Amino acid sequence: MNRPVVRQFPRMCMLVLLFGLSAGVQAAHQGGGKYADPPAVDWWPCYEWVAPVFECAWYRVPLDHSEASPFFYVDGGQQEGIDIALIRVPATDPDNKIGSLFLNPGGPGGSGVFFVLNVGQFLYTPEVRAHFDIVGFDPRGINFSAPLSCFTNFDHLDELNKLDFYPDTDEQAMEQTEFDRRFNEHCELNAGAIRDNMSTADVARDMDIMRAAVGDRRLNYAGYSYGSFLGVSYANMFPKRVRALIVDAVLDPIQWTTGDALTQDYPMTYRLRSDAGAKATLDEFFRLCDLAGPERCAISGDSEDRFYALRERLRTDPITLVFDDGSEQFIDHKLATVATLQNLYNPFAWEFLALDFAFLESIPVTSVTANELSVLGRVSGQIANAELVQQTIEGFPGVTCSDSDNPDDGIAWAIAAADAERDYGIFGPPWTWAGSPCAHWSASQSSRFTGPFSRYTANPVLVTSTLYDPATRYEGAVTVSNLLPNSHLLTVEGWGHATLFLSGCATQIASDYLVSGALPSSPSTCQQDFPPFQLDASEVFSNISGASGLQAEGMARDEAEEARAAAMRSIRGDRPTYSSQ
Repeated sequence: MNRPVVRQFPRMCMLVLLFGLSAGVQAAHQGGGKYADPPAVDWWPCYEWVAPVFECAWYRVPLDHSEASPFFYVDGGQQEGIDIALIRVPATDPDNKIGSLFLNPGGPGGSGVFFVLNVGQFLYTPEVRAHFDIVGFDPRGINFSAPLSCFTNFDHLDELNKLDFYPDTDEQAMEQTEFDRRFNEHCELNAGAIRDNMSTADVARDMDIMRAAVGDRRLNYAGYSYGSFLGVSYANMFPKRVRALIVDAVLDPIQWTTGDALTQDYPMTYRLRSDAGAKATLDEFFRLCDLAGPERCAISGDSEDRFYALRERLRTDPITLVFDDGSEQFIDHKLATVATLQNLYNPFAWEFLALDFAFLESIPVTSVTANELSVLGRVSGQIANAELVQQTIEGFPGVTCSDSDNPDDGIAWAIAAADAERDYGIFGPPWTWAGSPCAHWSASQSSRFTGPFSRYTANPVLVTSTLYDPATRYEGAVTVSNLLPNSHLLTVEGWGHATLFLSGCATQIASDYLVSGALPSSPSTCQQDFPPFQLDASEVFSNISGASGLQAEGMARDEAEEARAAAMRSIRGDRPTYSSQ
């Protein structure tokens, strides 16, 4: 659930966040019936300037799966199709290849193509990369794959940039609601048929076609953040076709779709309680910062009080930073809130986040020339290259509004945001307002899948999470592990969004599972290899749960830090800096 802190993405950046066929077609998609095999994927070399290992492909799938029966694929022009962009890193031991490992980095709106470009050569272990083709794809409506495009030019960005990151006054709430209404009108006029066919269930059906097209009888999959909901949807739509399926940083599928009896009248982005997870993670930031001391955390010593005092100062006296190149950065309490949230995703960045807080705390005036910011970054300003912003805001609501029930009155979002701030603090409003376009979204929801999410899968599902995740809180993983009767819960005692590159122990468990299907006999606990602020593990883990975990040798710290940063860029939806496509 994830987007970068970029000024052009005020609220949609937050969530860095199905199935209504007839009974006969549903049975067919779940494994009943016999259908012709889809054509094989035709791969070709690509992105040679990144590394000489990548292969790409286009694969055509039906636009509307409800019209696809009895075919899983577009055959002889019988129906309209769309092209899905794929990329892979071929298995390094092709003679002993097990199959293809499909990946989704989240969002919704994240690019699986860019994810593989960023981290495909480093994921899991050499044994996994030897036995699997590592496959990423852009889900339908996203990036290269028939992208949802609601605007005919970039004029809407000027209007978008005038909005705050999230509303906190009645006037701002009205401005946001009016923008959301016009946004939907543009989508109705310009987006075309893809807008009515972007549910997660549609993507799961695409993935099942591609599974067969690469020659796999059952699916191997790993999904992170929103990708966890894609994995849970697949597991329940096609339970007999699961070989190995990992969901990491897990969304509660009931709250994502319909809510329960107590929450069904609230916005989905309120129901998920990401704000509660973010608050718990921020509290850990303060605890570990003070434990580390001023040499390792620049605001150590009453760090919580110093942070909130700085935020309140920025509310009344925002700071304008002027950089050497002439660009400016306007920093107020809202930018500080959103930037803090995004940097909580990656515990390796916490030390630099504290340095930025200390720097801002030290500025005595409201305008200063400086280049000292580390991770808060320059999150305002003009678009460097408009051609690289083909989807500025469309992908996220295109999926979430297709999947989820939401109020149809903008006032409900303002009420929910106020409730969230009262109960869960500063992250309540930005998380809640992230889904406000859904109040006016008028696209069809006929293809979505809303459960049940408790099917027994042919093979176990591995459910993983850190204890302190600021986007998909730990309770989501517990819920899914309780819903899926054939699942295993792996808890990483640690901090940040998703477990990637945080724990050698967790990596080894996941890798053994992918290769052999083996899992521990009971729920597993691992420790994070490198706690924030370069603390020693012995200093912090007794304060979490007391469980020692299974420590395994992982990457060196600098390798893990670099790989983790690349993974977070992909999970948030950033484009690779080297990509010219």
